[in-house]
Amino acid sequence: MTITPPALSVFETLESEVRSYCRGWPAVFDRAQGARLTDEDGHTYLDFFAGAGSLNYGHNNPVLKRALIAYIERDGITHGLDMATTAKRAFLETFQNVILRPRDLPYKVMFPGPTGTNAVEAALKLARKVKGRESVVSFTNAFHGMSLGSLAVTGNAFKRAGAGIPLVHGTPMPFDNYFDGTVPDFLWFERLLEDQGSGLNKPAAVIVETVQGEGGINVARAEWLRALQELCHRQDMLLIVDDIQMGCGRTGGFFSFEEAGIVPDIVTLSKSISGYGLPMSLCLFKPELDIWEPGEHNGTFRGNNPAFVTAAAVLDAYWADGQMEKQTQARGEQVEQALLAICAEEPTAQFRGRGLVWGMEFQDPARASAVCTRAFELGLLLETSGPQSEVVKLLPPLTITTEELDEGLRTLARCVRETA
Repeated sequence: MTITPPALSVFETLESEVRSYCRGWPAVFDRAQGARLTDEDGHTYLDFFAGAGSLNYGHNNPVLKRALIAYIERDGITHGLDMATTAKRAFLETFQNVILRPRDLPYKVMFPGPTGTNAVEAALKLARKVKGRESVVSFTNAFHGMSLGSLAVTGNAFKRAGAGIPLVHGTPMPFDNYFDGTVPDFLWFERLLEDQGSGLNKPAAVIVETVQGEGGINVARAEWLRALQELCHRQDMLLIVDDIQMGCGRTGGFFSFEEAGIVPDIVTLSKSISGYGLPMSLCLFKPELDIWEPGEHNGTFRGNNPAFVTAAAVLDAYWADGQMEKQTQARGEQVEQALLAICAEEPTAQFRGRGLVWGMEFQDPARASAVCTRAFELGLLLETSGPQSEVVKLLPPLTITTEELDEGLRTLARCVRETA
């Protein structure tokens, strides 16, 4: 497929230089359905990006679309702040019955604002309020959002520099396998906590991603996560799991931490919680942590009722019978076998992942960008991740068919060969 870059005049002349994805994908997209997008010139693209994990159930999923259209046509509430509405009640009841109770999770639900970083800010604020301490520990190569509190616990130097002010009260520690297995888990962290001369203020909480998406698809082992939870309990720190990109089924189970058998004190969700790409986020926490005063944390768009409608429809359609998790694991095995074959022919690449999030890392960071550029030319949307953009990131919709997945993986193999 030959794609001629369109004349992007109004985007180039009026829109800010901060735009990014459109630079790697120079097309004007017009329609989308399932795992495919179509630009205004009629070219189609297979989507291995899924709205950065916001479209786990594909574009314009027909089940969700019907529910949304029916709600809008009956003049259902659109904007409701934190008022009680029928749409919110339906979501909360469904979330409790389909997700929380079957997993024996006791969480209260907070609607902090429409995006992931809103949920992270609420989690950090609550942890500090509960413990009466300021410091929060995060991990190398973490990414938690672009607002100031979230940036303070983010590792990426480029994104941190954009804050323009000192980012304080966050302390980084080594993520799992940061030292390639040569240092015992949490040796440095625990030594600092126990040494009165270390200079580390007693943290209120630790925030972690079970799989670091933007950081390069770094997968934490289940035993490492369990040891982290035990450390938090011993040291009177809250454990926050940021499940914004890896939750909602991305790694198999609805929550990415299920495999490790842990129960975090606080969990953040966003991206695919609405299922349809509608802005929505949640901050979940154990009941004893719910010490908020009314209105102490709020947001104008925390009551996005159309998102409640599609979120409830997602849970009913895809999570009530347990089949989504099995399907995602099967699709993940399909990806793993394809990446094994690709890396067998490409000695400079290695891969890692879980469920339907995978990364292929190249020794030469420029190679990953070249692969993604070539993929776009062939009608496949891929992005890079990692501190040097050295990882090709695979994030297809969970609803992708085996045939579509195979098509994309064959295209990826071709791109790797052609950029060698």
